[in-house]
Amino acid sequence: MQTNTANIMTRYISHARARASYSILLAMGVFASASAFAQEAAAEGGGHAVKSESAIDLFLQGGWVMYPLAICSVVLVWLTVDLWIRTGIKKMAPPALVGQLQDLFRAGDYVGAYQFCKGNPSPFSDVSRVALSFVGDGEEAVENAIFTELNKVNATTQTRINYLSVLGVCTPMIGLIGTVSGMKGAFASLGSSGAQDVSALSGHIGEVLVATATGLIVAVPAFLFFYFLRNRLQGSIGGLQDIVAALFRKMPYSHLKDAHVGEEEFYAAIPNWVAGEAAPAA
Repeated sequence: MQTNTANIMTRYISHARARASYSILLAMGVFASASAFAQEAAAEGGGHAVKSESAIDLFLQGGWVMYPLAICSVVLVWLTVDLWIRTGIKKMAPPALVGQLQDLFRAGDYVGAYQFCKGNPSPFSDVSRVALSFVGDGEEAVENAIFTELNKVNATTQTRINYLSVLGVCTPMIGLIGTVSGMKGAFASLGSSGAQDVSALSGHIGEVLVATATGLIVAVPAFLFFYFLRNRLQGSIGGLQDIVAALFRKMPYSHLKDAHVGEEEFYAAIPNWVAGEAAPAA
């Protein structure tokens, strides 16, 4: 199971990396072409004094695509801060909860430990609660429960991290839409008045450059944080696994055989044909 999961994640990351590389290279190529085009238009139109532009001027110059890019940048900041908190080991396994649960284990109060985990949700307490519900089934069942629940924690957080990859792939493409729109306007301006109407031409080329650059400015941090937070998550999952494994070490399974610590309802029962009835035909 671990090998299959690792292979799937590796293929996903490889595909995301390929899409991102293509998007960024394409955007950079268009950006370079538009820059050369702008320099040529400026040379043909004569020298003009360059005035400084504010951030609002640049935003408006980028055209309508700046609005979805602005939304993407806000989502990027929110996801980064949220995931930085979620992937920390102190958030995964709060020291106060770990200490209190250790005290309950030392006292042998496993029912109380289960109730404590249920009333204080966190990745650590969720894994411990599920493991406690399997102590009556033996050590192997507990280990499988820990492994399964850790996979759930990892998958849930990794899904949120993957949205950073989506931002990294999509924002250069959104910028390219603005690039195409700006280039279309620039060629329309050239067709109607040539290079003599410098103000209209420079406005369209400004849209090209600003839209392309903004898409890249959002995409690059998105990919940096994607890889950083993914690695941070794996480190915290490993730390969480060590803490839970230490908690269940030396568990007296022989004294807990068939014990029902948790509140989960069991549905499976003895087959109805066992009590003196013939087994159903195959």
